[in-house]
Amino acid sequence: MTYYFIKKKLSNIVLWLTLIALAVSGCSKEVKEYKADSDERVYKILDKKWDPNTHGVKTNYKISDVEPDPQAIKIERAVPASGVLTLSDAVAIATAHSREYQIEKENLYISALDLNLTRHDFETQFFGGGSAGYQYDDVSGMQQINASPMVGFSKLLQDGTLITTDLTLAWVNILTGDFRSGLSGIFNAAITKPLLRGSQREIVMENLTQAERNTLYQIRIFSRFRKTFVVSIITQYYEVLQQYDRFKNAEDNYAILISVCEKAEKLAKVGRFPIYELDEIRQKKIQARNTIVKEQKLYRQMLDEFKLVLALPTDSEFTLDETEFIILKAKKMPEPSFLSQESVETALNNRLDLLNSFDAIDDAARKVMVAEDAFRAQLDLVVSTQTQPRAGFVSSGSVNRKNRLRGLNSLNTDINAGIVLDLGLDKSFAQWEYRNSLIVLNQTRRFYQQTQDQVKLEVRNDYRDLLEATQRHSIQVENLELAKKRFGNTMLLLKYGRANTRRVLDSQRDYLLAQNEAADASLNYAIAMLNFYRDTGVMQVKPDGMW
Repeated sequence: MTYYFIKKKLSNIVLWLTLIALAVSGCSKEVKEYKADSDERVYKILDKKWDPNTHGVKTNYKISDVEPDPQAIKIERAVPASGVLTLSDAVAIATAHSREYQIEKENLYISALDLNLTRHDFETQFFGGGSAGYQYDDVSGMQQINASPMVGFSKLLQDGTLITTDLTLAWVNILTGDFRSGLSGIFNAAITKPLLRGSQREIVMENLTQAERNTLYQIRIFSRFRKTFVVSIITQYYEVLQQYDRFKNAEDNYAILISVCEKAEKLAKVGRFPIYELDEIRQKKIQARNTIVKEQKLYRQMLDEFKLVLALPTDSEFTLDETEFIILKAKKMPEPSFLSQESVETALNNRLDLLNSFDAIDDAARKVMVAEDAFRAQLDLVVSTQTQPRAGFVSSGSVNRKNRLRGLNSLNTDINAGIVLDLGLDKSFAQWEYRNSLIVLNQTRRFYQQTQDQVKLEVRNDYRDLLEATQRHSIQVENLELAKKRFGNTMLLLKYGRANTRRVLDSQRDYLLAQNEAADASLNYAIAMLNFYRDTGVMQVKPDGMW
């Protein structure tokens, strides 16, 4: 009988605890609301830290599972109805759907999320809980239910002071006929203030300071990435068009060889063209057809690879805008009007990755300061208080108003104050951290110098590439004009039977080569200019992804 009674009481306790847990859960936010709250906090942090003058237009930075910002260009992950994907469409689709771009946006989000959590260390943190149980004394037959709900909060101040408070309510229900049941409470409060180690504000705030700077660094990294990403998309778009241009040139070359072969066959029939030379032309025609097959395969392969970059299905069918490459080939390519040294100075002032490297020196210096603080002894001032009913006093919901008023004067309040000292006689770990922080500081300084030299080298190389591309483009344009003129004259001589096979085939081969070389020179100039703008840091990415 006792077993079933105890089992029933335990079941009641479990039921009540379950109801309390469900009630508390019902008052809390839903999981989706926590996600929305995180998004709001994160983007508020990013919006505040984002400087449009330094980091560019604040757009296309929200992760894919939240509403896009109003400035973002909405672009569907689909090919236009025309079946022609323009350069601007390709860049817009890439910035909206590229997997690589999504990862960088998520890295930016995570850095701000980490900062929000670190800031929470200095916010008021509430906690609550409790316990309940059933007790039975087989000797006396006494039975009782104990319940102790508890609530409180803690807060860390910027000077290292930790404040903690909690209120524990002890409720006892006697089940043996002794109805002196009641509710009593214990209020605890404690203040711990460091006096030596960890007492400086800079030491206490170091984790938060680093988290703030990490978020700023990630914004710079993302801004730099957007520039390199846009350049890579434009470059790959032009490279696919260049390959398509080579494929079309190969087709034109084959068509010309067919025409040459037909003319040679007519001349051979009347004895004005040697048969062995006609066979050579026929062989070149077969080789030209084989070239078409290879160039077309490479074009389709490069187009499929470009689809992957854009996060488009590889079986989606579209073509790129040929007009873009035609315009590119027709452009004049002037030499740069600025000096190499001016370009280097511009990069040193604008490059965000270099700025991150420079600021990292300050981070490393603060870590040295934190390591130095660890050598000091720990001396904490601790003040605590505890308030609870005096022994023998019971406060019950059934007592009258007079007894309740008497109860207010029947409280014990204990106040304790003291100090806690830790001399920290074992300095091994502190010694390791300090020496390691000094080494890291020196490494960080060297890394900044290396990054600075690397930036200078990149810009100087970009400048040389730009000069070379300008000169090479001028040479190849002239070469194309001469090759075209020479081929025209050779074909005219062939018409009258005054040109041999070697002259015809050589002029045709040189003309095809000149076409491809001229197109390659135009592309190299465009890429060199894009790389130059990117590496000097002057490129600004627009909301649609263009620059």
